[in-house]
Amino acid sequence: MEPESTLAVPSPDGNRLHVYSGGQGIWDDRNDIARMLSVDNEQVTVELVTNGGAFGGKEDMSNQAHASLCAWLLKQPVKCTLSREESLLMHAKRHPIRMQYKAGCDADGKLVALRVRAVGDSGAYASVGMKVLERMAGHASGPYQVPNIDVEAIAVRTNNPVCGAFRGFGANQAQFAMEGIMDRLATKIGIDGWTIRQRNVIMPNQVWGPGQIMDDGCLGASECLKAIKPHYDAAVQSGKAVGLGLGLKNSGLGNGFKEITRAVIRFREDGRIEVRHGWTEMGQGINTVALQVAVHELGIDADKVDVIVDTTRELGLGQTTGSRGTLMGAGAVKAACEAARAANNAIGVDHCGEYRVDWTTKLGEPGVEHPIIHSTFGYAAQMVVCDPETGKIERVLAAHDVGRAVNPQLCEGQIEGSVHMGLGYALSENFPHDPETGFPTNMTLRSLGILRAKDVPQIDVILVESPQPNSPYGIKGVGEIGLVPTAGAVAEALRQFDGQWRNRLPMRSANEDATEE
Repeated sequence: MEPESTLAVPSPDGNRLHVYSGGQGIWDDRNDIARMLSVDNEQVTVELVTNGGAFGGKEDMSNQAHASLCAWLLKQPVKCTLSREESLLMHAKRHPIRMQYKAGCDADGKLVALRVRAVGDSGAYASVGMKVLERMAGHASGPYQVPNIDVEAIAVRTNNPVCGAFRGFGANQAQFAMEGIMDRLATKIGIDGWTIRQRNVIMPNQVWGPGQIMDDGCLGASECLKAIKPHYDAAVQSGKAVGLGLGLKNSGLGNGFKEITRAVIRFREDGRIEVRHGWTEMGQGINTVALQVAVHELGIDADKVDVIVDTTRELGLGQTTGSRGTLMGAGAVKAACEAARAANNAIGVDHCGEYRVDWTTKLGEPGVEHPIIHSTFGYAAQMVVCDPETGKIERVLAAHDVGRAVNPQLCEGQIEGSVHMGLGYALSENFPHDPETGFPTNMTLRSLGILRAKDVPQIDVILVESPQPNSPYGIKGVGEIGLVPTAGAVAEALRQFDGQWRNRLPMRSANEDATEE
């Protein structure tokens, strides 16, 4: 992934600024740059430069402000590109969270209570630490029904590297702990990991975690368990060390935010059709999804369609985050296509469509007994298979409920990449710092413990389609859920290998072969 780079170009009269940014939130970039320069938002245009990946790490501005300020003062174009070392120093990291879990179940393995206390290290600056810990608290019980639950999560400021948004956004930290609880309880009462999860998986009309009554979309969790069951049984019967993880992750911001996005369809005189949206394309394929929706809805030739990330007007509101690009982008393009059809596909007209999620509730809102924390969730079950003699991880099987696979190849690619990231997160990736100064001590990509291609085990994907009510085409997000169950599954597979319970990440050192003892 390339280091952050920004180009800022002032207008000839010096009253406007055009900024080329690879961030996840061009509208927030624009607003922040304008606020820094004490000018109106309309004087700043931020144009997206498609980046090579972000994973939440490009939500916060990095060098956009530096380049913009220099260009504004010097009245000259200014380009600012970070070195790898500068990038590692500046951009936000994943929150380390210390969690204490206490849970109980009855003799049949049914959960009866859960108590969680968590403290997250947000580093020296604000970023989104409070929201990450809020998300961690909301997802603390995983995709399970727990009749009695008591969760408290706190974000603290420290002298350590700044932490912010990162793929999973607190859900993966929480569910590493919750999956460990499930495996410990299963061992105590003498049932296997699949059975205890099946007995407790959340179902429609049940109350989940913070009090939300789940709709039919949650059937995806049990469907993922069903999809993985024959493979789980076969691996166990063959004598392998097997770990299973089950997870959920919200799609969209939720928590009372009004999420609105727009798209435009325009039929041009030359026969080309423009599809304009405001989402950041960062390798996840939102442009391809927009193209597919337009072709499906309008019955047009894909070769005649131009997909454009339009930053000249406010089509997208907020960041391309929260596994919501496909969900909301598809909804907006679908609405724009409907507007075009209603106007008989008039040429030279901007046919505008809007998709919004404005029915969620803020966590803890007074007087709301059953808040709708999120409109949509994705679900996944992952199985990790180890050689019982060597501890080598041989295979990961990932069954993921995506609601509707708009583009199966893109979905599989997202999941495979997520599993790779989840394995690194579980086994080897680390970002240590000097306790005296707070400065990081690993300053190269290689030193971070990222799994190399040769060390990644076989990854197989099963796409499950359990549609989400009230979402376009039944879509659920897939961008983050892919690493949520991974660490828990790895921990149990390794326990079956050597008998040791794991409660800290990473589980192996960065200089140790991450897939083999």
